[in-house]
Amino acid sequence: MCGIVGVLGSHEVAPLLVEALKRLEYRGYDSAGIATVNHGKLDRRRAVGKLINLSDLLVHNPLAGKSGIGHTRWATHGSPTVANAHPHQAGPVAVVHNGIIENFRELREELKAAGYLPESQTDTETVALLVRQAMEGGLPPVEAAKATLKRLHGAFALCFLFDGEEDLLVCARKGSPLAIGYGDGEMFVGSDAIALAPMTDRITYLDEGDWAVITRKGAEIYDAQDRRANRAETRIQIDATRIEKAGYKHFMAKEIAEQPAVIADALKHYSDPQGGIRLPGSLTFKEIDRVVLVACGTASYACHVAKYWFEQIAGLAAEIDVASEFRYRDPVLSDRSMAIFVSQSGETADTLAALRHCKDKVAKVVSVVNVPTSSIARESDLSLPIHAGVEVGVASTKAFTCQLTVLLLMALQAAQDRGRLTEAEIAPRIDALRALPGLMNHALQLSGILDEVAEDMAKAQDVLFLGRGAMYPLALEGALKLKEISYIHAEGYASGELKHGPIALIDNRVPVVVLAPRDALFDKTVSNMQEVMARNGKVLLLSDSQGLAEAGAGCWKTVQLPPVEPFLAPILYSIPAQLLAYHTAVAKGTDVDQPRNLAKSVTVE
Repeated sequence: MCGIVGVLGSHEVAPLLVEALKRLEYRGYDSAGIATVNHGKLDRRRAVGKLINLSDLLVHNPLAGKSGIGHTRWATHGSPTVANAHPHQAGPVAVVHNGIIENFRELREELKAAGYLPESQTDTETVALLVRQAMEGGLPPVEAAKATLKRLHGAFALCFLFDGEEDLLVCARKGSPLAIGYGDGEMFVGSDAIALAPMTDRITYLDEGDWAVITRKGAEIYDAQDRRANRAETRIQIDATRIEKAGYKHFMAKEIAEQPAVIADALKHYSDPQGGIRLPGSLTFKEIDRVVLVACGTASYACHVAKYWFEQIAGLAAEIDVASEFRYRDPVLSDRSMAIFVSQSGETADTLAALRHCKDKVAKVVSVVNVPTSSIARESDLSLPIHAGVEVGVASTKAFTCQLTVLLLMALQAAQDRGRLTEAEIAPRIDALRALPGLMNHALQLSGILDEVAEDMAKAQDVLFLGRGAMYPLALEGALKLKEISYIHAEGYASGELKHGPIALIDNRVPVVVLAPRDALFDKTVSNMQEVMARNGKVLLLSDSQGLAEAGAGCWKTVQLPPVEPFLAPILYSIPAQLLAYHTAVAKGTDVDQPRNLAKSVTVE
C-alpha cells in the first residue's frame, strides 16, 4: 500500500525522494509528502492527490537538505487531506508509516491526558507523538524511537527523521516490508527495492521485528529482542526500462503486451527442451493427498483455475480459500497437505498471515510469487518465482498469466509424481505450453476489435461474465478486471448458475460476456447463452472459429480466438478479458494504472 523512502545523501534529497516515490506510485496512493533536515532544522511539504501536486508545491516552496524521508499514502485512518498526509511531525520528530497501529486509540487517549494533542485523524501521528513525549522526557532520538516501538501493536514499517540530526534515520518493520540500501557514503531506506534501484543495487531486507539505526557509515540492525543482527546484503537487478511505459499509453497496456515474452521466460526456467518439467527437486507430491491454495484477489482466481488442473490432470484433491478468510474458519490441515500461497508482491498481509498459520501444520509450504526476496517467499519452505518482471499497473495482468503457468506446471509435476501421467505423456503438454506465447500474440492482435466493442461496453452499468469448468474462474477474473479499472459493476458466474438467480438481471442493456472455447463443455455453455439471448440479452461471445460457426449467429458481438488445447484456454482467454477491461476503462476516461481506492500491494489486513 503506502510507499516509504528515506535518504541520507550527499546531494539535495528532495528531487531524489520525489523520484523514488514516483517509482512507488504503482502501489496506489491518495496523498504524498517529504520531510528534510537542513542546517539542523526539520521541515516538511505535503500535498493531496498525485505526486505532480507535491512537485508543484516544491517548485513554489522548495525544501532543502541532504537528509530526508518521503511517503505516498493510501488512506486507512482519516480521509485524504493535507493534515492526514505523511510525514507526520510532532516537535522534533517526523515519521512515515506503512501499516496499521491497532492500539492507537488507547495510546492517543493516554497522550491527550498528558497534553499531547493530535492534529490529524491518523494512527501514524500517535507514533510521532509518543517519540516526542519520550524525547521531552529526556531520551535521545534512538532510545525514544526504540521505546516507542515497544508500545505499538499491529503491522507497520516505520522510518523516523529527527530535528538536529542530519546523519540519522531510525527504521523498523513488523508485518510490512522494509529494505535498507547501501551507497558510497550514502544510505537509503525503502518499502520496495524498486524505489531504491536508481540509487543502489545493494540491499538488505529487514526481518520480521527488526529495527535499525542508519547513518551514512552504514546500518546497525537489531532483532525484536534488541540483539545485534546480521542480515544478508543482496544485489538486486531491476532493469529501469521495465518500469517505463516504452511508448505505451499506460503501464497496463505494456504489461498485457509483455505476456508472451514473460511466459516464454517462465517456461524456459521451469521446463527443458526435451519436454520435461524442471521444477525444484524438493517439490514432490508423492506423499501429498491434498493441496490447499490460498491467495487474494486476482491471485485467488489463478488458484481457482489451478484447482481444476490439480484435480483433473493430477487426480489430487484441491481446495481454495481467499486468504482473508482462511485462518478464521479454523481449516483442517494435515501432515499430508501441501499449502500453496500465491501473491504477486509476496507481501500481501492476509496471505502472509495465512502462511504463518500453516507453518508446522502441513507437509510443505510453497509460495508462487513475483518477488523472490519478499516476505512470503522468505518464509516459505520453497518459493517458485513466476518471472513476470516488474508489474506496475495496479490491475494484475502478466503476473496472473505467469501465476497460471507456474501452477499448471506444478499440476503436471503432481500428475507425474502420482503416476497419473508418464514423462512421455507430459512432453506433448509441455510442447503445447511452449506454443502458447505464439497463440497469445495472435490474441493480442484482437486489441482493435475489442477497442470497438469497448466503446459500447463503456455505456453499460452492469456486465455479466459467464464460463464453465476452468473458464468459470476466468469469468470471475474478467469481471474483476472490468470493475477494477472501469468502475462498471460486473459479476462472473458459472454458466450453469445463470438460471439460479442472475438471469433476472438480463435485459437489452446488460452485456453478457461468454468465454467459450470449443471444448467438452461448449454445448452446455451455448445452451446457457441461448437463454440469455431469448431474453434480449446482449451476448459477446469469445470462442474459436469452430465455436463461432456453431453458435455465433444472433450474438451482439463475436471475437475469434485461435484454437487451443482446452487445458490452456484459461491462460489464452485472459488476453481478451484484459483487453476488454483496458479499452473500456480508456473509453470511460478512468485512471487505468492507478484506479481509485485500490493499492497494488495490500500490506495491511
